[in-house]
Amino acid sequence: MIAYPYGIADWNAVVPIAVVGLAALAVLVLDVFARPYLPRALALVLALVGTVVAGWACALQYHQHLAAFGGAFIAGGFTTVFEEIALIAAAGTLALYGRLGRDDRISGIVALVLWATMGAMLMAGAANLMSVFLGLELLSLALYCLCGISDRPAAREAALKYLILSSTASGFLLYGTALLFGATGSIALSALTAPQLGGDPLVWIGLALFFVGLAFKLGLVPFHVWVPDVYEGAPLPVTAFMSVATKAGALAVFARIAYAALPAGAAGAMLVPLWVLAAVSMVVGNLGMLAQTDLKRLLGYSSIAQIGYVVTALAGTSAMGMRYAIYYLVAYTAMNLGAFAVAAALSGEREEGARLESYRGLAYRRPYLAAAMMLFMLALAGIPPTAGFLGKALILAAAVGSGYAWLGVILVAGTAISLFAYAKVIYAMYARTDDRAAEGVRPFVPLAWASVLACAAVLLVMTFYPLAPSNVLPLVR
Repeated sequence: MIAYPYGIADWNAVVPIAVVGLAALAVLVLDVFARPYLPRALALVLALVGTVVAGWACALQYHQHLAAFGGAFIAGGFTTVFEEIALIAAAGTLALYGRLGRDDRISGIVALVLWATMGAMLMAGAANLMSVFLGLELLSLALYCLCGISDRPAAREAALKYLILSSTASGFLLYGTALLFGATGSIALSALTAPQLGGDPLVWIGLALFFVGLAFKLGLVPFHVWVPDVYEGAPLPVTAFMSVATKAGALAVFARIAYAALPAGAAGAMLVPLWVLAAVSMVVGNLGMLAQTDLKRLLGYSSIAQIGYVVTALAGTSAMGMRYAIYYLVAYTAMNLGAFAVAAALSGEREEGARLESYRGLAYRRPYLAAAMMLFMLALAGIPPTAGFLGKALILAAAVGSGYAWLGVILVAGTAISLFAYAKVIYAMYARTDDRAAEGVRPFVPLAWASVLACAAVLLVMTFYPLAPSNVLPLVR
């Protein structure tokens, strides 16, 4: 009789990830037998059904606390929330491919989006150094291909930039992993909690290199230089996915380490550089938005500032800070995906919706799209009574309550700066102009419009029913 190392409980913990992977394989297998290629609608429907089923399976695990595969993966409330965010990002991205992208490539694109989602989901539950790296590389390898899977030269350039810089950052993370393994003799994150490791220089250097890799994926300054260029060059749906899923996966790993996997007594000092990076990111990201005339670049700099806000919520590693960070991250997901959905609804193969000039007079051509875009911009700017304002207020309260009032001051200043950048888009849509019909009216794209409506609805619900989940503290064992 063969004794298997893992039981049914271990495999149940990764059912949501497996469902996403099987959906990707189903799309590719069906494409092989289709003539001449799988219809776009069928590929997207299969993928969206896979994300819905995976989301349902995730929800069933919310109240579980299971360390699967010898502690390599932990299922539970924290993992479930970040897996759901990754799945929402995948579904929103797939909706943007309702018309964009070549028909003969759509199956490969769908499969790559789903595999990248698997990587983000694996990072959400990773509890040892190997599973973190496996999830990170699964996410990154798929994104390299997605960035370049377009006939535009800018897309190929973005893919090459992202490949080179991301591989370098992964090298830092992997070297840090090796040093941490050398210091502890274990790949488990729980091995880092021993108090005596707080004075080990090998641990300090290893964590510093490890955090460099995570800071690159989060887009924190000074590891942000790739963000605007890659966001601008990558296909519009891929940019939307990167702006949410990569940050969700990297943030889950960072939170798990910050809250539960640092040496006792030294955790506060080890995390100070990250709080400093968050502060600088809020300033640089908001200032960088002011000069942008391309929506994707503008949202790229915005994402740098926004992740600074989220990391600020984690300063002091309080339970309330974790809840508020998740609340704001979910709201940011809706804001960003909604803004990209509006851009997709205005775009053809040349992605006209990425140019700010395309929004001149939009309120007269597409009033409902303009109203939705205004909601997303106001929420990103943190104007009351939007969910963005409420999220920033909660983050401010968490930072001040944890003794990091200086971060709160920078958050308020950064928010004030960002108003000018987001106001540019709103002004262009509602200002009267003689050539407001110059861009014409694009054909109705059901999936893009549905995505706009869903994101707007989520933001409105979060504004008037601000629910922050409580079962979200990360564990390492």
